[in-house]
Amino acid sequence: MTQQRIRILELSEDEQAALDRNLTRLNAKADRNLLRASYYDSHRVARLVSPVVPPVYQRLALVLGWPAKAVDALARRCNLDDFVWPDGNLNDLGFRELWDANMVRSETNQGITSALIHAASFAVATKGDEGEPPALIHFRDAMNATGTWNPRRRGLDDFLSVTARSGDTQRNITGFVLYLDGVTISVVKDRTQKGGWAVDRSEHPWGVPAEPLVYRPRLGRPLGSSRISRPVMSLTDQALREVMRAEGHMDVFSFPDYWLLGADESVFGDKAAWQVVLGRLRALPDDEDAAQPRADIKRFTADSPEPHVAWLNALAKLFARETSLPDSAVAITDLSNPTSAESYDAAQYELIAEAEGATDDFAPALRRIMVKALAMANGENEIPAAWSSIDTKWRDPRFLSRAAEADAGSKQIAAVPWLAETSVGLELLGLDDQQAKRAIAEKARAQSVAALSNLAALAGAGQQSAAPGVAGS
Repeated sequence: MTQQRIRILELSEDEQAALDRNLTRLNAKADRNLLRASYYDSHRVARLVSPVVPPVYQRLALVLGWPAKAVDALARRCNLDDFVWPDGNLNDLGFRELWDANMVRSETNQGITSALIHAASFAVATKGDEGEPPALIHFRDAMNATGTWNPRRRGLDDFLSVTARSGDTQRNITGFVLYLDGVTISVVKDRTQKGGWAVDRSEHPWGVPAEPLVYRPRLGRPLGSSRISRPVMSLTDQALREVMRAEGHMDVFSFPDYWLLGADESVFGDKAAWQVVLGRLRALPDDEDAAQPRADIKRFTADSPEPHVAWLNALAKLFARETSLPDSAVAITDLSNPTSAESYDAAQYELIAEAEGATDDFAPALRRIMVKALAMANGENEIPAAWSSIDTKWRDPRFLSRAAEADAGSKQIAAVPWLAETSVGLELLGLDDQQAKRAIAEKARAQSVAALSNLAALAGAGQQSAAPGVAGS
């Protein structure tokens, strides 16, 4: 694919070099990113490679949702619940307004899903304009964003976010934002401007305000690997071809096979083949002039589709092993339901471990982007040292029942009784964040009412004790 060449006259030599570098990388990864997106969206149709399967079955456009299952099953266990600050109150920094205005929980879930599909997605923080929140947090997928990773300082040296495209294939870039250290350059296609591009430049003290959310990073590959790996794609294609073969089997071999001896096809008149098969054969007249006056029919039982089901089930189990899913997620036979919480965890432990590892990798990027957004919202030119303890709070990747969670929490509180008076203790008992806050607020109101009642009682008692003295005087 030919790379689109973009030359901006207002850019310096170093800025143009950063733009070229990122455009080259974005173009080089475009086809593979589109391929993985097509697998996730079930737009991928397997190629027909067997000469014994008629091409008509490929035109059925059969698809499987296995790649989406592999991504979504893990993404649904990676849930960002909140941010915490042990050394301070986040609401004093305007965190709750920032969280709600940017729909951070929902946007983070989308960013995690894109990271699992393409190996990485990107979180970007920008200062809000008039009529917007004081700081904005957006997530960009790898099809429209990329950056240069600096392994020494573990951050981005530059970052490119494509904001607009045109053309039939939507590959012609007509708008983008280039983030460099201390400067953000917004560029939009505009034929009325010199060079055909309108450029807006703004300086800021927050370095490159973008962070990559990376799935399975490793040495030599800091931006990770896709959950839709080559084995996943290969197994999905094999399963699709098996579904095609099963479709052909059901059309051809699922009906009993009849051999008609002593007659020709003229006895069926102008009936179509499907009418003959579905209508069955009721009666044939004798033909005294034929060499064999009475026709004879031989019947052979239909072939079982079991070999197709067995092979599809084997592919499903191979897919489950590759993606750390339990067999029950994709396999269609040989399943048994867990009979206890322990057996359920045992069936899911690989996926749970995968989720815990993924959230560990996502957490630093989310923490750093939130701290930068808070700095923008509060007009800070530098990140205060006290903010270093701000961190992410993730939901437990295990799906625990409320009874089991409360039982475990009560045992922990029994060992440390003062925890019962804190929000942490309420969380251990299984209360969500909203319930814990409501419980603490109601307790505070009840204590206030009790304190006022005690004061009123004391005041009444004082008046009664003073009354005789007044009368005696």
